[in-house]
Amino acid sequence: MSFTNDKSSDNYITNKNDWFRIKEYIPKDKVIWSPFYCDGKQKIYFKEMGLDIIHEDEDFFKNNKGEIVIDNAPFSKKKEVLLRLKELDKPFILILPSIMLSCKYFQELFKNNIQIIIPQTRIKFSHVDNDNNENYTPPYGCFYFCYKMNLHKDLIFIN
Repeated sequence: MSFTNDKSSDNYITNKNDWFRIKEYIPKDKVIWSPFYCDGKQKIYFKEMGLDIIHEDEDFFKNNKGEIVIDNAPFSKKKEVLLRLKELDKPFILILPSIMLSCKYFQELFKNNIQIIIPQTRIKFSHVDNDNNENYTPPYGCFYFCYKMNLHKDLIFIN
């Protein structure tokens, strides 16, 4: 299940520029698994950055690929996704709402191993059904939540 047929509100695609913003924090020597397919363009973006990526339209919960996960997880399934990633002990960079910091389950799962990349401007998305690729900025901030990525600082602020 790639979520494209599951819930329409989960089908928001991360803007290409917002992936390029964190390029320097993505290891080039790892195979990246981006399991949430949506329109499949993320594979193109990551290949443009010179990254080795697995990005296929399949069920995240039935697979375990790559060395790290980098993706925009479906927000309605964020708890299930995070539980599975913790169970797999898979390093990740996930785009998630900033409110995650106050969620008890998130704190219990990741309190000792989370790092966060905080963009100065909000991350932009477009809906998979939007033919004109208009950018959508949610009314809340989203951050890049990083687990076991060994960044040089726990909080990184970017432009």
